[in-house]
Amino acid sequence: MLKIDSVQLEYQGRKILHDVYLDCRPGCITGLLGRNGSGKSSLLKIIFGTVMPSYKHINADDKVIETGYTNNTIAYLPQQNYLPKQIPICQLAPMLVDHQAWDEFTALDVYQQFKNQKPSQLSGGELRKLETLMLLYSKASYILLDEPFTHISPVQAEEIKAIIRKRSVYKGFIVTDHQYENILDVSDKVYLLQNGVTKLIKHPEELITYGYLSYNQSRK
Repeated sequence: MLKIDSVQLEYQGRKILHDVYLDCRPGCITGLLGRNGSGKSSLLKIIFGTVMPSYKHINADDKVIETGYTNNTIAYLPQQNYLPKQIPICQLAPMLVDHQAWDEFTALDVYQQFKNQKPSQLSGGELRKLETLMLLYSKASYILLDEPFTHISPVQAEEIKAIIRKRSVYKGFIVTDHQYENILDVSDKVYLLQNGVTKLIKHPEELITYGYLSYNQSRK
């Protein structure tokens, strides 16, 4: 289990995060919702270890960790592209993909189609999908996905969700996206980040109560 507790983050004297708790474990996909600017991306970067908060307590498999990226504990999909632009995909993939999942990953159509190309040669949607899939099949025990459904088609989003569900048997996932429908669909447990605080959402109707969704949005 990955546990994140008591995260405090300030920026220019303003408290961004001050009472945060969430967790994830294999077999249970954790969704994170929140409006733009609520601190979702900052929280994922804190968990990964690239943003240092005022205080945090992060525990992975009963061990306190300072940086999640060490020892393949945590992998993080940022909103921006992360693959080097001029190295062929076939050379990059072995650095990230778990050897135990290599055959399954390399059988994917998107890998077969682009394996001999460089990231700079792919469209934004093609590269986003490929970068997401590399992390889904990565060596990390826990995977943080920031906006995985952005810039891809609805059909591709369904494919990604199916792989997240399949891989969640072995990996812990925290997934956030402004497309809340996809988060509600793929997640077993959902937290709402609002006013620097995380709230466990037990029923979708609570998203209306907390003002994250309007009544009309909830009926779509």
